[in-house]
Amino acid sequence: MRDMVNNTVSTHLGNLTLSGTTPAASDWVDMQGFDSCTIEMVNNTITDAGTASGYTATMQHGDDTTAAGAAAVATTDTVNGTITVAETSDTNDDNVAGAIGYRGSKRYVRFNVVGTTGTAADVSIIAKQHKAHRAPTTYVGTSDAAT
Repeated sequence: MRDMVNNTVSTHLGNLTLSGTTPAASDWVDMQGFDSCTIEMVNNTITDAGTASGYTATMQHGDDTTAAGAAAVATTDTVNGTITVAETSDTNDDNVAGAIGYRGSKRYVRFNVVGTTGTAADVSIIAKQHKAHRAPTTYVGTSDAAT
C-alpha cells in the first residue's frame, strides 16, 4: 500500500523569466515508469500583466527532448481537457496560476510559455509525477527559449 508521499515524486522544472513575446520552455518531465503527471505554474513576481499583457503556458509532450519534437498536448490527454494556464493579474505574486494534469502516452512533458508585448514576470514550474515505482528523474535538458 502506498500513501501520497511514497507514490509521487515532486520536481522543480526551473524558473523562467518572461519578457515580451519571447517564448520560454520549462525542463522536460520524464514520464517513464509513471502513470500521470501534474505540472503547476507558480507566479513569483509579476511586474506587468493586466488584461492586455500577461502570459499563457501551454502543455507540450514528445517522444524525445528536442524542441522540434514538442507538440501541444491534446485535450484528451489531460485531466478535464485543460491544456493551458493563463495569467493576467499584476497582483497574483507568489500564487499558483494554475495546473494541468497529464495522462497521455508520450515519454516527455513540459510547459511552453508565451507572453504578450508587455509581459514581465518570473515564474516557477513544478511537476508532480504519480505512481513512483523507480528512482526519480529530476529533469531532462535545460530551460531554454523555445524555438
